[in-house]
Amino acid sequence: MGQPHHQPLHGITVLDFSTLLPGPMATLLLAEAGAEVIKIERPGNGDEMRSYTPKFGNDSVNFALLNRAKKSIAIDLKSVTERARLEELVRSADIIVEQFRPGVMQRLGLDYETVSRINPKIIYCSITGYGQSGPKAQIAAHDLNYVADSGMLALSTGADGAPVLPAALVADIAGGAYPAVMNILLALQARAQSGLGCHLDIAMADNLFTFMYWGLGNGFSAGEWPKRGKELVTGGSARYQVYRT
Repeated sequence: MGQPHHQPLHGITVLDFSTLLPGPMATLLLAEAGAEVIKIERPGNGDEMRSYTPKFGNDSVNFALLNRAKKSIAIDLKSVTERARLEELVRSADIIVEQFRPGVMQRLGLDYETVSRINPKIIYCSITGYGQSGPKAQIAAHDLNYVADSGMLALSTGADGAPVLPAALVADIAGGAYPAVMNILLALQARAQSGLGCHLDIAMADNLFTFMYWGLGNGFSAGEWPKRGKELVTGGSARYQVYRT
């Protein structure tokens, strides 16, 4: 992208409260576009992903890949005194990314309503499995749970008929990180017109239904629900069948 001052997000500051994969990948994409990303980590061990193996230097390869080009500061969010250190950062930030369970940031006094009173232009992105409200909002789950909930997992089977584990973390990346970045960029454009930020509610499970559009469409409109292992075979086409060569 050339020199830093030519990068599209130069001058944008992001506070990243997220860990593991969805949030950190989203803020990595923002950092690579020129944003200054400040990662808030817990004192001591920091982001859990630092301890994974294999290692790349002092931290895991995963951590190094996802958190390059970022700054880190250690703050105990459970300490009122420690949290006070964040106020100046919150006041001057453009974007906040967090992926705690709904209600956690509110208990910490860092929810959108509180933060937006300090900084009305803040774009506050929350990434969760099932969104901020609804019957499953408080359920703890992982990537595979969201893939299963969407119906995607049931369509991928092995020779014995059992579902095959996906080779990629589809929900974390395609349901979480990518929609987060797209909506943050849209919110920046909206803020340029209104001067005000907003709260983005990114639900990883919900976003996977986009990938199932054809199956849902066929099922609801014609009663032709997709079958296991034959999800993209249409009209006898050979394009989406696999052949041994």
